[in-house]
Amino acid sequence: MNLPPLIQDFVLHFGEMGGRWGVNRTVGQIYALLFLSDRPLNADEISDSLGLSRSNVSMGLKELEGWRLIRKRHLPGDRRDYIEAPDDIWQIVRTLAEERRKREVDPTLSLLRDILMETPATTEERHAQNKMREMHDLIELMTGWADDVQKLDNVSLARLLALGAGVSRVLDLRNKVTVFRRNRTSSNREGIAS
Repeated sequence: MNLPPLIQDFVLHFGEMGGRWGVNRTVGQIYALLFLSDRPLNADEISDSLGLSRSNVSMGLKELEGWRLIRKRHLPGDRRDYIEAPDDIWQIVRTLAEERRKREVDPTLSLLRDILMETPATTEERHAQNKMREMHDLIELMTGWADDVQKLDNVSLARLLALGAGVSRVLDLRNKVTVFRRNRTSSNREGIAS
């Protein structure tokens, strides 16, 4: 690998993490290099920087294109394709979320919808279908929320994420107020009945 130590550490780590994220090491390393690069790179530069074969780089770039995580550019006077990652980290995260949803969540929702349309033949199937309906409803709720979040601008999205535990404190306070009101209403009714 022909990279400065700081960049090399990040690229190597991203390669290792790639396997945990569902892509191979090479794809992770290529993306890390493109993400950190201050300019678009061609396949030969990527190959030389990472010490990978040109064919390995080509396959990795095709996979990244499939994920919509890179874009090709042409530079004046050069016939080669130059590749770059988006500069906007928020756009990268949005794209990753969208692509993972297409690959992982949407097929599950589709299967659940089909199964929930069936008439259960046994008590066991009815029980299983009820559990699947719970799963379907939760996934639908989460994907609806994700759709709303995807529409937020970067500043609003950063604010939402910064709220963190503050959201749970607001919801907890709201629950306490609701319980207090119920208890007060209940006490008032008991006082009137006496």
